[in-house]
Amino acid sequence: MTLPKRRNPVARSPLLGKGGAHGKSQGALRRRARMELAKAPTDDGTG
Repeated sequence: MTLPKRRNPVARSPLLGKGGAHGKSQGALRRRARMELAKAPTDDGTG
């Protein structure tokens, strides 16, 4: 019995490159940084 022909690894689906550990997206990290900056107290005491 012969093995099936191996697929071309260069021509694989680009969606397969998205795999890996889950984490926050860059957009989510930027949004969180902006929200924390908005919550930070200011020097003039208004927030």
